[in-house]
Amino acid sequence: MSDLFARTQPASRHYGVAFLAGIMGGLISAFVKSGTEGVMPPRTPDRVAPPIQMIQDMGIDMHNMVYTYSDQVVNWGGSAVHILFSIAWAVIYCVAAEIFPKVKLWQGLAFGIGVTILFHGMMLPILNLSPALWNLPFDELFSELVGTLLWMWTIEVFRRDLRSRLTKKPDPEFQ
Repeated sequence: MSDLFARTQPASRHYGVAFLAGIMGGLISAFVKSGTEGVMPPRTPDRVAPPIQMIQDMGIDMHNMVYTYSDQVVNWGGSAVHILFSIAWAVIYCVAAEIFPKVKLWQGLAFGIGVTILFHGMMLPILNLSPALWNLPFDELFSELVGTLLWMWTIEVFRRDLRSRLTKKPDPEFQ
């Protein structure tokens, strides 16, 4: 347990690269997560998606946050929340990976499980954006878990590749 919080040498850290990898990985992984939700919808049609519900709860009219693409109405507001969430957590992950190597456990999947538990198990129910974890249908739990794991793995692939390409060095714990 003591090595769980082991730190890398400060001189081997590259925060700027981590920040860039977080932005790029977060953006692309948001589309991966959306794609997963397209083939495995995470909630029943009668429930509003949490990002859209959150925006509505702030008093913003969602009908003004749409555009038409290929004759389909697309809600950019909900997508923007998802993308910003993805980028923020990707930056947190990539910067943390520079300091705490164990954050990358199972190629970041342990971190992804933690994010799933934190948000879908705790934050969304507390904010009344989702039922409690034990009241969610299996389809939703499965979709969110698979989608979040693919999302997180995509971030780790971007992080590792960009860090390696831009610094020409291995991760800090291997230096």
